[in-house]
Amino acid sequence: MLTLRTMVSSNGHNGEIERRENTQTPAEDFPPELLIKHPLQNTWTLWYFELDKSKSWEESQREITSFDTAEDFWSMYHHIKTASELKNGCDYSMFKQGIRPMWEDKANKQGGRWLINLDKKQRSTELDHFWLEILLCMIGEGFNEYSDDICGAVVNVRPRTDKIAVWTGDASVQASVMEIGRKLKERLKITPKITIGYQVHKDTMVQKGSTTKNTYVI
Repeated sequence: MLTLRTMVSSNGHNGEIERRENTQTPAEDFPPELLIKHPLQNTWTLWYFELDKSKSWEESQREITSFDTAEDFWSMYHHIKTASELKNGCDYSMFKQGIRPMWEDKANKQGGRWLINLDKKQRSTELDHFWLEILLCMIGEGFNEYSDDICGAVVNVRPRTDKIAVWTGDASVQASVMEIGRKLKERLKITPKITIGYQVHKDTMVQKGSTTKNTYVI
């Protein structure tokens, strides 16, 4: 498997998302029991978005790498910039393999997202923690029997308000959507006084103003 450093460099974006030098220890230096990888239930794909005015929004979405073991996840995570280190206007998305991080994808178009807004002050204190916890919850099937309903997650780094969203595949299944929202708040230790909202993608696509109504709130 190619390292993330190699793949990113081949796309010409090593300066934007690469974080650390890729130092590797030869496999023969490790005892055999440490070379056994722990498979994940799903294969996941990391995407990176940086607006390029010469390309469409969809073309600006870059598929970086896919992984299907816990060890390969950590290898990826430790070789890229954290969310808080991204430039304003950039996104990370992590979705199950085969699902593109866009409303129009067939796996997403009937779904929606739990949305968490973080003000600029929280970028240095909570953004990276929240994002990592959500990634770990997803790859570890931490939403229990509703984990199959998870499509992926997106973090948007913006000048005023950063956003993290967990996308689900079917907005009409209220029991699943609500339980995923409860688990999300529990995992992130969001206090009961703070509410988060679930927005249906179809509503977001036709919104006329800057905000979309919440279909569910928890």
